[in-house]
Amino acid sequence: QAVVDFERLGEHAAAFQGHDVGFCCLGTTRAKAGADGFVRVDRDYVAQAAELARAGGCKHFILQSSRGADAQSRFLYLRVKGEVENLVQAVGFDHCTILRPAVLLCRRQESRPMEWIAQQFLGAVARLFPTAYSVPVEMVARAMVACALQPGEGKVKVLENRAIHELGKA
Repeated sequence: QAVVDFERLGEHAAAFQGHDVGFCCLGTTRAKAGADGFVRVDRDYVAQAAELARAGGCKHFILQSSRGADAQSRFLYLRVKGEVENLVQAVGFDHCTILRPAVLLCRRQESRPMEWIAQQFLGAVARLFPTAYSVPVEMVARAMVACALQPGEGKVKVLENRAIHELGKA
């Protein structure tokens, strides 16, 4: 494990050397970092990490993005997620897997009251429609590992929420 300073990521190129598979779940919120900070973390840091990973020999990059990611979206969150997907694909990995989960169900140490309310509601909805609106973070992690173990055919694979559920259960 290597701790890196994302403001000086280029100085940590050695941490990205010699890995066959790269996993990226990096992200923040606009509320926590502001609009500029959100773009810097969710797009710029991720794209730079992908470039360093590829330069270090990484063949398969697995990116956690978001349902609805679209570089043309009018919504900042979805636009940035779409932009970073495009940037990561352009790096030129042998395989690039993009997971687009819906709302992530998880326990956080920090207080996010509105997210907690949404998670309670979506957790109840998930009992009736388990793959529709949410996914537990543990399931996303299992799906990411499954993608690393069996990358499949094609250069780019995009997995939407239902596919994440299916892989996460396997």
